[in-house]
Amino acid sequence: MSTSDSKPPIFDKIGFKDRGILAKAQQLLVGEQQQQTDTMSQEQTFIAIKPDGVQRGLIGEIILRFERRGYKLVAIKLMTASKEHLEKHYSDLSDKPFFKGLVTYMASGPVCAMVWEGKEVVKTGRQLLGATNPLASQPGTIRGDFAIDVGRNVCHGSDAVESAKKEIALWFDEKEVQSWKSAQHDWIYEK
Repeated sequence: MSTSDSKPPIFDKIGFKDRGILAKAQQLLVGEQQQQTDTMSQEQTFIAIKPDGVQRGLIGEIILRFERRGYKLVAIKLMTASKEHLEKHYSDLSDKPFFKGLVTYMASGPVCAMVWEGKEVVKTGRQLLGATNPLASQPGTIRGDFAIDVGRNVCHGSDAVESAKKEIALWFDEKEVQSWKSAQHDWIYEK
C-alpha cells in the first residue's frame, strides 16, 4: 500500500474496531516510510576547515554559519592528515604546479573535518564558503569575511554530490557519520 487512502483486502474480513486499528497502523507506517524517504533524500557534503582557519580560531564561526542556515552536523573531527591521505584527497589536482605546496600546507597542522547534511547542502555550502579566490568572494561569505589569499582560503567544500561521497568516505568511517533528526527539522523544512 503506497497511500493511506487504499484499504488492504483484509478490511472485508474484520470488524469495525479492528479496521480502525489497522487503518491507524497503516497511516503510521506510511508516515514512517515518508520520514525515512525524507531523511534519505538529505544530501551530505564534506567541509574542512584548513590549518589557517583552525589556527585563527574560526571553527566556531564556520559551524555557526552552517547551523544558522539550517544544516545539520552529522560528523566532526580534528586531525592532522598524512601526506598520503592529502595526496589522495587532492588527487584531481596532482598535475597542477601548486599541488606539492598544497599538500605540504594542509599537512602542516590540524584540519577540522566535517560532514553536513541538508537540502542541496553541496551547492549552498559552496555559496556559504564563497569563491575559491577570497578576493572574488562576496562579503558575508566565509572566505569573503576571513581570507585574502587563495593559498590561505580557510576552508574546503565538496564541489559536487559525487565528490562529497568520495571525500566523506576518505575522511570518515561509516560509523562516525551520525544519523539523527534535529529538533529544528520541522521548523526548517516544510515537508
